Amino acid sequence: MAFEILECVARPKRQERRRAQLVEVARRIVVEQGVLGLRLTDVARRAELAPASVLYYFAELTELLREVQDQAVERFCAARAEVTAGPADPRTRLLAMINSGLPTGEDDELCRLLYELGTVARRDPAYAARHIDLFQRQVTLYVGILEAGAALGVFTLADDPTTVARNLVLLEDGAGLHLMQAVTPFDAATATRMLISYASAATGADLHQEAKR
Repeated sequence: MAFEILECVARPKRQERRRAQLVEVARRIVVEQGVLGLRLTDVARRAELAPASVLYYFAELTELLREVQDQAVERFCAARAEVTAGPADPRTRLLAMINSGLPTGEDDELCRLLYELGTVARRDPAYAARHIDLFQRQVTLYVGILEAGAALGVFTLADDPTTVARNLVLLEDGAGLHLMQAVTPFDAATATRMLISYASAATGADLHQEAKR
C-alpha cells in the first residue's frame, strides 16, 4: 500500500519533468531553426523519444508550442517589469523600459523566440490571443510610467498615455523585427535613439540628455 502511494506521488513529478524537458527541447529547436516547417517528429528525435510518447504529454505540436510561447511571454514581461520597478524618476524608468524592449541583436534568443512564435499568430487564434496579451502587458507598463511622470509634472504628454504607450510598443516591435533579420538596416543603438526621440517628443522631456547621465 505504501509503495502504491509513493508511486502515485512520484508519477506526476516525473510527468512534470518530462513535460518541462519537451518544452525546453521545442524552445531550442524554434530558436535554432524557426517554427515554420517544425514537426512533432523533430521534437521527438531531439528528445530521444517516439512521437507517440510526445503525444502522451502534449496532444499535438501546437499545444507544446503554446507552452513554449506562454513561458517566453512570462519571462519577457517579468524582465521588463523588473527593470522598471526600481528607479523613482519616471524619466529613468521610461529609458529603462525602452532599453529592455529591443533585441540586442540577431542572437537574442528570447526575442527570436517571441518573433518566431508570433508568425503562428497570423493563423492560430490561441497564439494570437497570447500575442495580444504580450502587447497589452507592455502597454500597461508604459502607461504606468507615463501617468506617473505626468502626475509629477515631469512629462507633458502630447497625447493620452495609452496612445503614447501603444506607439512605443509598436515602434519597438517594428524596429525589433528589423534587428532580428540576417541583414539589418540599423543597429540596436540606432533603434534605441529612434525610440528615445519619439518618447522625448511625446513626453516633452529631453530623454536624450537623461540617457547620457
